[in-house]
Amino acid sequence: MNTVEHEQALGFAQYLADVGGKIACRYFRSALEISCKPDRSPVTAADFEVERTLRQLIHRRYPHHGIIGEEYGSMRSGDYTWVIDPIDGTDGFAMANPLFGILIGLLFQNEPIIGLIDLPALKERWIGDRKFTEFISSAQVHVANASSCHVIEEAKLYFATPYHAPHTEALLIGNLCQRVAVARQGCDCYSYGLLASGYCDLVVESGLEPYDYLPLIPVITGAGGWITDWKGRPLGLDSGDRVIAAANKPLLDAAINALAT
Repeated sequence: MNTVEHEQALGFAQYLADVGGKIACRYFRSALEISCKPDRSPVTAADFEVERTLRQLIHRRYPHHGIIGEEYGSMRSGDYTWVIDPIDGTDGFAMANPLFGILIGLLFQNEPIIGLIDLPALKERWIGDRKFTEFISSAQVHVANASSCHVIEEAKLYFATPYHAPHTEALLIGNLCQRVAVARQGCDCYSYGLLASGYCDLVVESGLEPYDYLPLIPVITGAGGWITDWKGRPLGLDSGDRVIAAANKPLLDAAINALAT
């Protein structure tokens, strides 16, 4: 993908987020029927319509690109693959919480090269390409930079695990919470946007799928941060479900050590 194509893909990702956000906001705080998927996670008509519409737009613009989505599965084709999480935080969305998001990513040969976090109800967005991340809101546009905190005892942490997480996992996160200055239960993809803008320093989660974390990678790294699994390994399509995002390498290393004890 040359420079022009890259810029066009960045613009197209934003177009997808604009379209998806309008659909999501049409459903938001309306009478929603909530269904449960086989893994007991909630899903609504908004999840399906957002993903279905974005898939159609991608196929029309890039017919030879693959697509991975939460609700309609994987369609792999060629070197480029789009990744969609149509409503990240469906449980909060269904309970009228505005911190839900739309995640969109583009992979080249399975490596994330573009990522976008969009909060339609808040009108806040982060878009990155691993080298540069921009924060966009109704009031401002500026470069996103992770914080300069390097000491875990001064760090602000968001954390989350699924309700069925193993007890040992909760204990490990509890150890980390004891180390940091402030710890708060997570707010889905919004916490990663806050990290990219320097408002928190660490995010630790488990129970994630590739469509949950692959679009985050270019946003976090473009803002100068780090994002890996709990052992510090790079994230990919087969990385498991445990993710750490950190403002810098010293905080990442300290979090990995805390989660290993």
